[in-house]
Amino acid sequence: MLQPGQVRVLVVDDEPNIVSFLELGLQNGGFKVRSAQDGFDAVVQAKEFLPHVVVLDIMMPGLDGFEVCNLLKKMDKMGIIMLTAKEEIDDRVKALNLGADDYMIKPFSLKELIARIHARVRNLFPELLGQVVQGPFRIDDARREIHYKDDLLELSRTEYELLKFLVMNHDFVMSKNSILDAVWGNNFTGDENVVEVYIRSLREKLEDHSRQLIRTLRGSGYRLILK
Repeated sequence: MLQPGQVRVLVVDDEPNIVSFLELGLQNGGFKVRSAQDGFDAVVQAKEFLPHVVVLDIMMPGLDGFEVCNLLKKMDKMGIIMLTAKEEIDDRVKALNLGADDYMIKPFSLKELIARIHARVRNLFPELLGQVVQGPFRIDDARREIHYKDDLLELSRTEYELLKFLVMNHDFVMSKNSILDAVWGNNFTGDENVVEVYIRSLREKLEDHSRQLIRTLRGSGYRLILK
């Protein structure tokens, strides 16, 4: 199970009422929280606090959220969730291309934000979790093992990383590019159809012959549905 008391979250927003609301809500959820109200302070705080997840506004004085996201992604491994009133598709695309892991629009649900923080931690910092149970899956990252319905799956290293990525991001549609970046790395130069090959292999091992567990959304990617 996720242990939020071990998870450090940096909140970056120039609106004091939003910062106070998030600090209180996340602290009550068991997270360790720091805040910054401009981009320059966000970079300083990130260097000192080493957050696991940053909740980051876009429209701020000094460095805006796009610039901060770009700088933080060069510093250390951390999840970045953009939390902003900017809802245009171009802004979403820009943020994701700069390395943001998620994008939420204000007004927002604190419950949903916490769930998305959990998802980022499960994906990026499984060592904080011990064994993670998601529906019929049990992931033991220390042993690099995945059990499905109590049966140990025989997986190659790449199959393990791919299935873990899909399980950690269950119910979200994951594009081939996002899968390639997460599993094969940013420097992968091969054919993106390799994803299809490994998805087919996982379906065989999961006996997902009807494709109801790992679903294909043509033109969009793949989504794992927990049962």
